[in-house]
Amino acid sequence: MSVHDDLSTVQRCLDDLSRSVGRLEQQLGSGGLEMRRVRTDAAHLRESVALLRDAAAQPAAPRKPELVTIPDTPYDDSLWIDTDDEGLGARDRHAP
Repeated sequence: MSVHDDLSTVQRCLDDLSRSVGRLEQQLGSGGLEMRRVRTDAAHLRESVALLRDAAAQPAAPRKPELVTIPDTPYDDSLWIDTDDEGLGARDRHAP
């Protein structure tokens, strides 16, 4: 299936969900917290699918990795004064 077909299927399912939520509201009433949450969640799903549909309609631009320039100048030695060489022990001590 293509993305367009999948989005159409999801949209049909959301339409079915909206109809079912409407029927439940008629039977249970719309004042309860649970019903408001279900109605709100269904609306959020509808908005999310609309965003997906918009994103899928736009052609994806090829993404170039962001290059990071690493300078050739040496690091400042004062950055390493209070550290141990990892895995080698302290500067003034010898390995056992």
